[in-house]
Formats: sequence, C-alpha cells, structure tokens
Amino acid sequence: MNHPGCILVSGSTGYVGGRLVPRLLEKGYEVRVLARDPVRLQGRPWAERVEIFQGDVLIPRTLPPSVAGVETAYYLIHSMHKGKRGATDFHRRDLEAAANFGRVAKAAGVERIIYLGGLGATESDLSLHLRSRQKTGNKLREAGVPVTEFRAAIIVGSGSVSFEMIRYLTEWLPIMFCPHWIKSRVQPISIRNVLDYLVAALRTPESTGRIIEIGGKDVLTYAAMLLGYAEVRKLRRILLPVPVVTPKLFSHWVHWLTPISMEMARPLLEGLRNEVIVRDDSALRLFPDIRLFDYKTAVERALHRLETGEVLTAWSDALITSQGDTPAVEFSTRNGMHMDRRQHVVSASPRTIFQVFSSLGGKRGWPFLNWIWRLRGIIDQVVGGVGFRRGRRDPNNLRIGDALDFWRVEAVDPGRLVRLRAEMKVPGLAWLQFEAQARSEKESFLIQTAFFAPRGFFGLLYWYLLYPIHRYIFSGTVRRIARRAEASARSPGRPI
Repeated sequence: MNHPGCILVSGSTGYVGGRLVPRLLEKGYEVRVLARDPVRLQGRPWAERVEIFQGDVLIPRTLPPSVAGVETAYYLIHSMHKGKRGATDFHRRDLEAAANFGRVAKAAGVERIIYLGGLGATESDLSLHLRSRQKTGNKLREAGVPVTEFRAAIIVGSGSVSFEMIRYLTEWLPIMFCPHWIKSRVQPISIRNVLDYLVAALRTPESTGRIIEIGGKDVLTYAAMLLGYAEVRKLRRILLPVPVVTPKLFSHWVHWLTPISMEMARPLLEGLRNEVIVRDDSALRLFPDIRLFDYKTAVERALHRLETGEVLTAWSDALITSQGDTPAVEFSTRNGMHMDRRQHVVSASPRTIFQVFSSLGGKRGWPFLNWIWRLRGIIDQVVGGVGFRRGRRDPNNLRIGDALDFWRVEAVDPGRLVRLRAEMKVPGLAWLQFEAQARSEKESFLIQTAFFAPRGFFGLLYWYLLYPIHRYIFSGTVRRIARRAEASARSPGRPI
C-alpha cells in the first residue's frame, strides 16, 4: 500500500526512537516503524496507531516493504556492544547497516534520511565510537539519498546511557577518583531538545543535505556535569583527578557501580577524551524557535520523571513469554530504577484479578506473610513514619489519592491496574504495581512489579541487602493473588 508523506522511524525500540514516535503522531504525521523484533513494541501506547514492519538492517532483503512509499526515514540505529570480531565489530556493523539502509531507501525513492550522530571535530583524533557515528552518516550519504545529520554530545534524559552513567556514579560515590579527561569540555543537550530538532527538520527543507551540530545552552566540563547533578540532588561530592586511570580501568569501575555493562561503557568513556562542543551555529539559524534548556534544567526534568512516577508508563508493557503458566521473572535496572517484575498466567478474567489485588491491605491484610508487612509498619512508626495505622478508606474500592497502609494510591485503571507509591521511610522512592491483562477467553496475565529509585549509597545498599527478603515476599504475594483470583472465578459469590 502506498502512503504518500509517510514517515519511517527505524530504531523505534531504542531510547530516542521510542520517544520520537509519539512526538510525530502528536503532530499529525502518518508513521510506520521498523523493528528487528516487533514483540518488543507490545504495550507501547502508540503501537496501534502506527504500521509496524519487521526488518533487520543487516539483512537487506527484509527492508523493502518498510520503505515502500516512505517520504522521509529516520535512521536511529547504532551499535555499542562488540561482536565476535572484537572491539571494532560494532563499527563494522554500523557501516554495513547504514549502507544497506541507504541503498534500499534509494531504490524505494525515499526523499530524505534524518540521522542522529555524534558530535566532535572531524579533524581531531576522535574515539572509535565517535568516529563510527560520523562515518555512519557518510555511509548513508553515499547511497544518494539527501541526509540531514544532527550531531549531538551527551543526551540528558532519564534512561539515556550517558546520563545514567553520570547519575549512578554521582549517587554512589561521595569521593570519586576520575581520569584526567574529566576536565574535557562537553555541550550536553536535553532529550526534549533533541526531539525538537528531529521533528522540526521535517518542516525545514533548508536542513536537507546538511550536517547540523546541536547542543544545549551550557558548555561544561565532565567534572561540572557530575557536580551539577550532585547539586540538583543536594549531594556533596568530591572529584579527585588521577592521571593513571585509563578508560579500560574506569570501564570496570562503571561496570560494577552502574547497570551499564563494561562493553557499553568503554566506548563511551574513550569518547570523553574528545572535546565535543558545537562549533557551527547552523542549528540556531535554521531552527530559531527551539528554546534550548540549560544543563541544570535538563537534569531537573529528567529526575522529575522519577519523582512523579511518569517513567513507569514506559514499563507497563505486557511481559509476554512462551513459558506457558510458568512464572516469568525479570530483575533489571532501567532509567535509574531497580525493578522486580513477576508474571503469572491465571485462570480468571482481568476483572476478577483486579478485584483481588485492589482489595489488599487494611483489615484484610496482605495475602502472604502479613505479619512481616505489619512488622515493617511497626518499624516505620518507630522511626517516625506513617506505619500501618492508616488502613484504607474502603475495603473494596480504591481511588487515586487514597491511603493504603503505608502506601498511597497513585494510579487506578478499573479492571486493569493499581499502582501504589510507598510513603514509609525508605532511602529513595518505591512503587508497587499490579496489572491484569487478558491472554485468552479463560486466562489472563497477572503482572506484579516493584520499582525502587535509590537515593545515594544507602539507597543502593538498602535495595541489595534486603532484596533476598523482598524477592521471597514478592514471589509469595503474586502466587497468593493468583490463587485467590482463581478461587473467586470458580465460586463467584465467595468473599475475596
């Protein structure tokens, strides 16, 4: 089917691509997305509003259907992990992928490709990572399709790899031994401004065929970025430059202190020795209406997503597996939060399951080890917290803002979801979310997710020391809710 004016977003499961798609839809564009594994798009709120095509840029024959009738294509794909051929393998794969995409786009008559690359002076000794990002832009241009290439340095936003590295290191370490290049200059940019540029390019024909350097309002050193983050979080931090700390050594440090793997951290750290600042003011002249954020504001906006719980919307996707009725368990760290997610297949409707988990707490108590929940409430009271004394307003019904023991009801989607925000004293922010989703006429998924955003070293210590206990309680709780729901489905009049 031909789609005049259709926009293709490749890399839609990634950090930037996943945020660009809803922006484009808000502007009224017809959008299709290219994904190597479309299953990863399940649960995205915009998934039903776009055309989804499966394709792999390293397998050219899978690409033609996705670009047929496309006017403009966003290329937001790049590798970070090394492959079987060693540390330079991501560079080779990036160039091969870009060449494939460019050739297929040219054959399909795509009018323009918009690409997000890396900032850095081409005449300088760029790191392999930054050099790869720029050569990828060149490879796209070689195919003959006009390319708008935006080049950015560190993107500041909750979930951005570079920003999360800064976040974790600053949260963890009161005293940080840093490489000498901690004094290199950088021009970070808010993710919101990156999206502003990517969308505005569509209605700015003068940007076609150009390389455009973009950055935020501030030019800082990496040291200033770390200390600026600490200032926003009201943390006192000391940075001590040590000349003998190499990117390889520091990548091990990052690997152990953050959720970022050593393979991903090393190319990023090697790029820190390069000064990455905007030297061409084309962006300001081409897009005068874009209001740039300063670094502090960008950090505050990124952290606001955690503090308000907005980031949770990206994690409410269905956890669909092929494990049948075997519980699916996922423990990971995303967007600066630790997450424990558990899934059960339950022989009951979503509404029946909802009735069970929306009735927890208060006089009914909690379905598994209720005495431990009450003991936690007593401890909270002793240290000045709210404890369990508040109970709940209504034994069966919840509404947003209700107190529920030492939780506050933050979200209610009748028949589907309840999210509770912890109000007990903890070194960070915590949520507990229950969700019911239809699987078939007789079965549903019950998904229970615990989120924790630690504050500083003691927050991380709290999570890891207590996780064995929490894991046991989380596992027992989701099993008991499943059993109660199945019992209620078999005997509809039975009390929950």
